[in-house]
Amino acid sequence: MLVPLTREKFEQIVPLIATGPQYKYYSGKFSDFLQRLLISIASAAAVLLIKLVLDLHLGGFIFFLGILGALYWLWGPVLQASLRNYRCRRYKYIGFFRGRILDYWVTEELLGKQRTVNSKGNLVIIENKEKCINLEIGDNTGFIAETQAPLKDNYRVLNRDRVAEMIVFSNSPDLSRIEEISDVYIPSLNLWIEDYPYLSRNFFLEVSRRLRRKRAEPPRRRRRRYEDEEYGYDEEYGY
Repeated sequence: MLVPLTREKFEQIVPLIATGPQYKYYSGKFSDFLQRLLISIASAAAVLLIKLVLDLHLGGFIFFLGILGALYWLWGPVLQASLRNYRCRRYKYIGFFRGRILDYWVTEELLGKQRTVNSKGNLVIIENKEKCINLEIGDNTGFIAETQAPLKDNYRVLNRDRVAEMIVFSNSPDLSRIEEISDVYIPSLNLWIEDYPYLSRNFFLEVSRRLRRKRAEPPRRRRRRYEDEEYGYDEEYGY
């Protein structure tokens, strides 16, 4: 099932400013925090040095730059996540897709290579690899989407034929060409499968519940709701 959503829902489901899970994603490990902290210290020191050397009289502006640089360790992840959200929001259309897991498998992906020297002085190349879960999700119309995410222990409960939900992004009004897909939600397990958490989950779950409730309604009741202009259900969700 693929249901087009309105632009209003698009902007609610894919936030412009970083959410908590998105901030956590870009916060990274402790080594990433240390790197941002060093940048913060260097930025603050550079601003102070420029002020002293050039003897600038832009006190308030220089102070603001110093504070901004010193706090990079805090706002850096917000900026990174917000830029990624912005790139995603440049797509013109989105749709809510509900299908089933047709297949899944685990692969080992190469993240990068690191060169080092062992105790004998020989050059050694260390490959940084990560295990990933791959999902193939489809419905009875023939639509199939594939996604990949880092493997986590709680993904062990996955099996074929589970209902899976996601948001798909497109520049085609009829969603005939899918450019990107979001993180995947498995309702029966209350489980998210993700690399990057694109979605504002409260809004996504609200859309999911309403569409599930509408699908379960008798056709006659659906027609009455569609005809009720005050309710506005169908107009809101774009179908």
